[in-house]
Amino acid sequence: MTLGPALVLSVLVGIVCAAVYVLARGHAGGLLPIILLAATLGAWAGDAMGERIGIDVLLIGDYHLVSAFVVAWVGIGIVALLAILGPAGRQA
Repeated sequence: MTLGPALVLSVLVGIVCAAVYVLARGHAGGLLPIILLAATLGAWAGDAMGERIGIDVLLIGDYHLVSAFVVAWVGIGIVALLAILGPAGRQA
């Protein structure tokens, strides 16, 4: 079994996007694992969408970097929006 480069690059793109989000926001509010997962899955889906659509702006081999970054940020935005709209935690 071999591990494809798309998954490895998606993990790296997800880590970079999550790190920039936390750096810009100042904290993750306890959602860092969910943000990392959403960014990684978004980057993986973005690569697949970029291949289907044919976006060839910036490629690393066969990996569509621009579409991966865009969809990774969409994933982070969805998690952040759900965290804001979701129920508030109990405070002691």
